[in-house]
Amino acid sequence: MNTPPVARDLNLCLCHGCGKTCDIAHQPSECERCGASLHARKINSLTRTWAFLLAALVLYIPANLLPVMNTSMLGSGADSTIMSGVLEFWQHGAWDIALIIFIASIAVPGVKFVALALLLVTAQRGSLWARRERSKLYRLVELIGYWSMLDVIVVALVAALVKFHALADIEPRSGILFFGLVVVFTMLSAMSFDPRLIWDKPINEEHMDAAARH
Repeated sequence: MNTPPVARDLNLCLCHGCGKTCDIAHQPSECERCGASLHARKINSLTRTWAFLLAALVLYIPANLLPVMNTSMLGSGADSTIMSGVLEFWQHGAWDIALIIFIASIAVPGVKFVALALLLVTAQRGSLWARRERSKLYRLVELIGYWSMLDVIVVALVAALVKFHALADIEPRSGILFFGLVVVFTMLSAMSFDPRLIWDKPINEEHMDAAARH
């Protein structure tokens, strides 16, 4: 059974600048409306996405090992990593603050790493598995990306919160810089991935369709 043609089969694509449907059969391919360069797929999408994702993973190591804040509670102060800060707040009964830090600094980046790696591996292999669900997963990663800066400012917000309640005194440390870079590179990784690759036909399937048309 023949499947309906996709836009790329008809030499059509959407302009990334204005959203106009354009014909890319003619070279050079430029949008008739805004003059932007046209590409059927993002250039080197998988390579750039992998590069940004691996850079984020490397930076995530010092982001977790180096102290991100100095917490003074009940007259005693100590540097804290992300996880030790979560445990410290939990042990002192500030479970709400501990939960905020855990979700923003541990859970959210972890979800983005796993989701992007899954999208990359399946797209590279031309997998037909759960295409619709993978598209939804990408939109989820994209949605999380809009709130990624929450990971960076969470220390500042928590510092203001605990000072307001006179629970402790908090100062940022060098680990927060690496954590900020992790956020930036994960955002760039998500932006570099082209979700249309999920729906591209494997090479053998393209050959079968071409043979059926002839």
